[in-house]
Formats: sequence, C-alpha cells, structure tokens
Amino acid sequence: MKRSAVLLLAAVPVVVTAVVYAVSPGGPDPGAERDRPSAARSAGARDAGAADAKARAERARRAEDDALVADAPPRLSAPDKKELAQQILASAENSTLDWRSAFGYIEDIGDGQGYTAGLVGFCTGTHDLLTLVERYTRAHPDNGLARYLPALREVDGTDSHRGLDPGFPAAWKAEAELPAFRRAQEDERDRVYFDPAVRLAGLDGLGTLGQFVYYDAMVFHGPGTGPGGFYGLRERAMAEAGTPAEGGDETTYLGVFLDVRREAMRSKRPGIDTTRIDTAQRRFLKEGNLDLSTPLEWQVYGDTYRVP
Repeated sequence: MKRSAVLLLAAVPVVVTAVVYAVSPGGPDPGAERDRPSAARSAGARDAGAADAKARAERARRAEDDALVADAPPRLSAPDKKELAQQILASAENSTLDWRSAFGYIEDIGDGQGYTAGLVGFCTGTHDLLTLVERYTRAHPDNGLARYLPALREVDGTDSHRGLDPGFPAAWKAEAELPAFRRAQEDERDRVYFDPAVRLAGLDGLGTLGQFVYYDAMVFHGPGTGPGGFYGLRERAMAEAGTPAEGGDETTYLGVFLDVRREAMRSKRPGIDTTRIDTAQRRFLKEGNLDLSTPLEWQVYGDTYRVP
C-alpha cells in the first residue's frame, strides 16, 4: 500500500542520438552566413530531430517487446493464475482471500499516505486514488465521489483529510456497491500495477512466481523510479544478479530481488511485518514453485492461507 509520488507506467529505454556535423577544411562558405538560421532556430531543429529519432527508436523497441510478450505463455495473466494472484495479494493487503470484498474498504492506516482504499490500497496521498476518481468521473460524471475531486487534488501528496471528512469514507463505500465503480477499480489496478508488472517480468524472463513478485512489489512500493519505488528496487537487484533474460538464474535473481525489497521495507519502517515476503513469496521460491502451482499454503501476519 506504499506509493512513490512519481508514477512510471512503462519502462522505456532512453536512446541518445549523436548528431555529427561536417566542416569544410577550406573554411566557411562565403555565402553560408547569409543563409544560416539563427542559433536558437538551429538548436531547436536539432532538439526536434533528436526527439523524433528517440520517439522512433522507442516505438521500435516497444514493438519488439510487444512481439516478445505476445509470443510468451500467459502465465500470471492466465485467468486462473490472475485470480490466484489477487487472492495472495489480498491476504497481505486485506487479510482475506476474498479480494472482491475489498472494493469498499477505506481507512487511514497511519502510514502518512492519507486514506487507503479499494482493491490495491489506492491512497489519497499518492495520486493513484485521485487518478482513479478522475478517470471514473470522466465516464460517470454524476458519481458520488465527483464532488470530492477538489479536495482530493488539494490533499494529493499529503496525509491530510482536509475537505474529505466526514463524508468521503461513506461516499466511497456507497460507490463501491456499484458495478461500474468496481470495474473502474479493476481497470485501474490492471493499468497501473498488474499489467506493467507482468509485462516487465516477462521481458526479464521471469515465470509465474516472478511475475507475482513484481506485481506485489509494484502495489506495495508504487511504480516509482526513486530508490524506494518498484523500478528503483529492480535496478538495485539487477546490479547484484542477472535476470534470466540476461542469462542469470531465475531463483537467484528472485532471491536477490526479495532481499532488496525486504531491506527497503525495513529501512522505511523499522519493525514492519515482512511476512508477505518471508513466509509467502520466499516460501514459494524455496519450494521451487516457480509456476505457482496449486495447492498453495502460506502465512501472512501469522494467519495461514490455503488454495487447493
């Protein structure tokens, strides 16, 4: 349920384009000065050209990645595995396997992120709850949360409830009874957390367990590029161990990633319960269950969960 304030919806490599200029050894052309554009216009043209080249390279890389993802087995995206993923996640986020019971969940858990609500703990202080309500309101302008948008924009990035109390929690719970808002929560969960995590894990050569490990980390730490965000944690893990796509061992890499993540959790909040890693994901890894094959048994916060 932790979020980084900076969101990154897709990891795209940055391409640096070098521009080479030819200079006549015989000196400048006498007529060149008259026809040359100003320095500002010239720099602007170079910048525009570099931006166009970068965009073309990114599109080409994205197309290559799309082809790789399309050719790969569905793994965590398969309906039964995606259902299992939501159950495991819900055991840590809401202490239940019934993940659909969390649509109307809302409370301030005292973590400095304001209200935490819904399927994956959208937070009023971390932009994702605001984005959810904004997108939902564009499709359903007369919804019961729309009137809180000014307040949500005001408290975004803080733990404040200003303008939200006392009515926002009740309004959230009421809206969560509607199928349209439930669909909106699922869509936003997939758009911001599930789909990017699964896609990147696939490109890193990870199987079903690895894809879940990325998904859970994306939800808890947020899709940020800073040291405490998902992408920052991945960079740290990759500095210590190669991904399978780089020729590394999958079990070794996932062990390092979980170590890095556990350290980040404890660094931010000393004494935090890390059983979602220690007695759940780490257990699956030690058992060699890289496919997340059922039956599964794990513990979170001292409670035992089983999926036959």
